[in-house]
Amino acid sequence: MTQSESARATSAAESRFRIDAPNSLPRTVKVIALDPAAERVVKRIAKGPWRRATFFTSLADDGAPKGAWSMQAWLGDVAGSALDLVAEVASADLVVMVAAAGTSPPAASVIGEACALNRVMTSALIVDAHGQSDAALARTLSCLRLYAAMLVVADGEDYIEAMLSALRA
Repeated sequence: MTQSESARATSAAESRFRIDAPNSLPRTVKVIALDPAAERVVKRIAKGPWRRATFFTSLADDGAPKGAWSMQAWLGDVAGSALDLVAEVASADLVVMVAAAGTSPPAASVIGEACALNRVMTSALIVDAHGQSDAALARTLSCLRLYAAMLVVADGEDYIEAMLSALRA
């Protein structure tokens, strides 16, 4: 009698090929607001029960970049502390930039370069798109498109929380 594929896969001989680890580890996520409207959203979401997500509300340049990947910029966390942008990005698995529709956030380029330097995946979420013109939304999309592997026009703030939960942040 021949064994079924399921029976063979669960045999002792095949068990040596199993990986005894979860298939998805929690990710270290940095969520960065790029403008005042996004800052209000990020501050509200930061109050949630996050284990591996850190929330930032501002970016300050310490002068213009001096050359390729030579930058000094500071992130402000929701508590008001200043932290080194490059160090924060280097410790992340994912950086999520949040911008309000209709804005042209210049910080996206600095954050995007820091992520590229450290080979950190980026996502950008656009909030408050309801009531904005197509031209205003297109302006924000064009600013973020170059720096985000995933770009989403979020239908409400709940999307951001659901995405972070799905990432086990």
